Amino acid sequence: MKKTLKILSKCISAAGLMLLCLLAVWVISSKASGGEPSLIGYQAKAVLSGSMEPTFMTGSIIVVKQPDSKEHLKTEDIITFKSGDKLITHRIVEVKKTKAGVLYQTKGDNNDAPDMDYVQPENITGKYAGFTIPYAGYAAEFAASKEGSALLLFIPGLLLLLSAGRTIFLALKEYETKNA
Repeated sequence: MKKTLKILSKCISAAGLMLLCLLAVWVISSKASGGEPSLIGYQAKAVLSGSMEPTFMTGSIIVVKQPDSKEHLKTEDIITFKSGDKLITHRIVEVKKTKAGVLYQTKGDNNDAPDMDYVQPENITGKYAGFTIPYAGYAAEFAASKEGSALLLFIPGLLLLLSAGRTIFLALKEYETKNA
């Protein structure tokens, strides 16, 4: 029983450390690139409002991918687009073809009315890839803050230092036991 608990404890510790390191890499790459980090064309976006509830709950992280063609999106597709200086993720409710090109009318699932402005294809930054992590957006938003960034750099260093100190202490204790 003790051995099982010890293995479980090590697994939980390893998972926590990997999550912490993953968040650190995410924050550092986001700061270095000046934008959102991307992996094989996929990006993670934090949901900051309730406009798409119950599809995406506030505080979730969603994964989006750059669509192959921004002109061939269809009704019911969920897209992330730039509106001024912020990113919005809403569902396409109408595709309007004009002489100038295609325009998309969007609406949040929890909103009563469609968005006022049509979305132009060049403003689309991604299409929902079908993967959501509930509540992880809160951690990601904290990690992106100054305090969170500092903690994500400080905590792994402190853990490495403590681990090295523990290893040295155990080695010294074993050495003393052998020489006693």
